[in-house]
Amino acid sequence: MGNAEVEAVSIIQRGNLQNLERTLRRQWRLGQNIVLCWSLDARGLLVIFVPHYFLGNYCAPRKDDTEQHRDNERYIRRLISGKRRKTRDELFAVAVRLGASPTFIKLDHPLDDQPAVVAAVEQIIRRYGLGYVDSRAVLLFDISDFSLRTPFEQASQLNSLSYSMNSVYNKLAARGMEINFARTTTGDGYYVWNRDREADSDSLLFYFLILIMLDNALASRASRGKTVPLIRAAFHIGSHYELYQAEGVNPTVFSYIVGDVTIDLARMIEKAEPGQILLGNFAAELTISGEVVDPNARVTPAFVASSDAGLERIRGIRMMGSAIDEVACWLTASRPLAPRHTSPLELALTDKHGFSHLAYNLEIAATIGDVQMRLGHSPEQLRAQK
Repeated sequence: MGNAEVEAVSIIQRGNLQNLERTLRRQWRLGQNIVLCWSLDARGLLVIFVPHYFLGNYCAPRKDDTEQHRDNERYIRRLISGKRRKTRDELFAVAVRLGASPTFIKLDHPLDDQPAVVAAVEQIIRRYGLGYVDSRAVLLFDISDFSLRTPFEQASQLNSLSYSMNSVYNKLAARGMEINFARTTTGDGYYVWNRDREADSDSLLFYFLILIMLDNALASRASRGKTVPLIRAAFHIGSHYELYQAEGVNPTVFSYIVGDVTIDLARMIEKAEPGQILLGNFAAELTISGEVVDPNARVTPAFVASSDAGLERIRGIRMMGSAIDEVACWLTASRPLAPRHTSPLELALTDKHGFSHLAYNLEIAATIGDVQMRLGHSPEQLRAQK
């Protein structure tokens, strides 16, 4: 196939994708309907649309059959996790289970069953649907005393934190550590997560956290006035739903998340002091010394120990003109002189609703040029909080 033919196919497929987008937008009806899955057809696509309230009704508890409710919820979560493409038989099986009729979308030309085209279709489908991720690391940055600042100071502080994220992204990318991060604002901070689902995605987000805290601390030392924020941060791994907000009559290309992980982060940050860094008590699949830890085990201490051992990956990164010579992190120990990573202090945080959340206090030490830094709350500061 010559270059002209490749270009012609490319143009045809772009036209197909544009037609698909227009059709989905009409069927979406400003968010009235959502797409669950799709399958290739010789003349176009088959998709399953359901009303936006359908999933809530389908998964709602029933007094006479609670096990069926749990099974329905597990089924929906599996359905909207990962890739949405199904075989024709799988799609019709979904339709039968949900009592929904497949919708046929006719295209002018057959869609190429090629990775680039399929990936583009997946991306479009996701914008008109709802996603579920059972385990992902998420950060929450919160600017302390934000409401007490002037509008100019608020804008400056949000911009400063945003710049720190962009700057750290570039520094990691230059080291070959690409982090496909997404963020949504909370008004006085940001939720941040890694869109990628690779083996080291959660660890990369943890390094992202450490570098942002260092960058923010250095910026604070060099700034005048109140243009650089004093931040508190929380890191947790858990489940969430992902959706795209409507902007006018179209869904945005930016997603936002809500779920157990964001709820836990919000409760933790309520109890965090300015400058403090809290980690949740999370379960996650973790590989240490080549062995996979039970994915259902609570692994926060092991995760931090493993991440600390991998911090040489960020040594040498330059910040404010100087290189990171030394950097280490650990969870505050439960007793003085206890070995790091083996006996962390567990913090029982009670939120405004009376629910208890277990968390850990993270400490960071770094030498950058001639500047020695200690970030996070020290044991003395923790004792003063009680």
